[in-house]
Amino acid sequence: MDPVIVVGAGPVGLTLALALARQEVPSVVLDEGPGTDAPRAARTVVLREDTAALVERLTGTPLDRAGLRWAGWWSMRRKQVTGEAIFDTTRTSGTTGASGTAGTSGTTGASGTAGTSGTAGDTDPVEITTASAGPAPLHIAQHALTAALRAAVAREPLVELATGGRLDALEQEPAGVTAHTRGAQGVWWRGSHLVGCDGPRSTVRKLQDIRFPGRTAVERYAVAALRTELPRPGEAFLHRTPPWRTTGPSAGEITARPLPDGVWRLDWLLPPGKDLVTPELLLARVRETLTGWTGETSPSYELLDTGVHTVHHRVARRWRAGRVFLAGDAAHLLGAFGTHGLDEGLRDADNLAWKLALSWHHGPHEVLLDSYQAERRAIVAARLRAADQLLPVVRGRGGLRAYVPGAARGHDGLLMDGHLGRGTLGAPGAHADSPLAPPRFDTEVPVDTPTGAPVADVVVTAEDGTFVPLRDRLGRGALLVVLVAPGTVVWERRHWVGAGIMPRLAAAVTALPHPAELLVAESYPGAAPHTVLLVRPDGHLVTALAGVRPADLYTAARATLGGPAPAAEPAGAGAR
Repeated sequence: MDPVIVVGAGPVGLTLALALARQEVPSVVLDEGPGTDAPRAARTVVLREDTAALVERLTGTPLDRAGLRWAGWWSMRRKQVTGEAIFDTTRTSGTTGASGTAGTSGTTGASGTAGTSGTAGDTDPVEITTASAGPAPLHIAQHALTAALRAAVAREPLVELATGGRLDALEQEPAGVTAHTRGAQGVWWRGSHLVGCDGPRSTVRKLQDIRFPGRTAVERYAVAALRTELPRPGEAFLHRTPPWRTTGPSAGEITARPLPDGVWRLDWLLPPGKDLVTPELLLARVRETLTGWTGETSPSYELLDTGVHTVHHRVARRWRAGRVFLAGDAAHLLGAFGTHGLDEGLRDADNLAWKLALSWHHGPHEVLLDSYQAERRAIVAARLRAADQLLPVVRGRGGLRAYVPGAARGHDGLLMDGHLGRGTLGAPGAHADSPLAPPRFDTEVPVDTPTGAPVADVVVTAEDGTFVPLRDRLGRGALLVVLVAPGTVVWERRHWVGAGIMPRLAAAVTALPHPAELLVAESYPGAAPHTVLLVRPDGHLVTALAGVRPADLYTAARATLGGPAPAAEPAGAGAR
């Protein structure tokens, strides 16, 4: 069978190709460029813990040296800290996803003018909000992330990287797709499917005549990457309404995000309009900001890179046109916080890969392939709506709510959640209304993970008796069935694999309509003993059942694959 054609060799396209290869699907990646990326220190991305784990799983390379997992986050308004969070940076196998420690209140550790407590310049004291932030996000330069993915692609025999050709024609047939690239030589490529990961000006999207409505220049940021020493190294922070005066229009919001080797990315939210950001203005902002934070008249720094980041909010009308799909910036543009757009693009790739792989190996699964757009577009559209509705209020652009007592504290909390990838403005979302969702079962039980959301990364015992993080078993094309059985970690697998409910559960897993791997966990957040979890290949929870329920497990698995509920129970389904 022909390979999948991936147009675009950015992080999303390379991730998709590697995810397909992990499921034994060949692909060809069409790279318009020369196959290398120019380093840009000011072009960085923030990945949530699960998307960072996805990249590490596919590349086989820890990203800690190329990026930095923050130790914490704090928010400040004028001269006072308003919120803090401390992350779990241990990355111990089997973290439950909420093991961070609540941040300490107060301003200890914050030196210089920016970190001093008290109410100088403010009329009312500010209540400090502390929060448990869970696992640390990863902040990494995009060129470093792409380099790790390119190195993995170079080692992968199932991925062909073709450079120097620009897509200019695309034809679909009932049995496949044909694409033409022009370059030194024109080349026709034949594929089973084609995925456009070719960015906001996507040629694939234009060739398929797919509209891309939305808003242009929602926000603008002046950006600088520099090496310097700031208070509380390793912790990112947001400073709203800093007390010093700026040269030119006031910068009411500054974000500082640390990178390895003492490098920081600083973002200044620019006022509405199209005023030119000159080098002189940017340098003045750097100096006055560092002076305000450190208290030094002539702060020391090494400027590495600068730029202007313009945020657009757009989402394609369709993400699938027959055998052609869109992913990443070709499908959506969001990024109200400057660094989270790629995280959503990687989720696109993870969602689409297992569905394409199943169709590639087993024939057309139209409901399954359609579910990619239904699931991912709904989540992205919800995030865009939330940003469009809340950001004007949070930014204080008019309205009486900006003057309501306590409103500023609530706004600070919303922004903090958005930057940390949680809450209304930042949470990755769940596939609660997915067309792949099974019916509700009487035997379904609640756990801390909502149905359709990514599962917690607990330690599980694999079929060979080894202890591994649950996420290590994802992305192989198989469903995962996880039994919560306290005490199993104490004994070797051979002592309990044939005892209790295990034989019945093993028989039910064998009878499922798709290959599945049976795993055992000592515990799972919010789950009672003998809870059985069904997990999709991309790590989203399908259902949680009370005990061994073969009929319900079979029905849920079949729905997950895009099929209807079975007309009759499989053999042995009545066993309990």
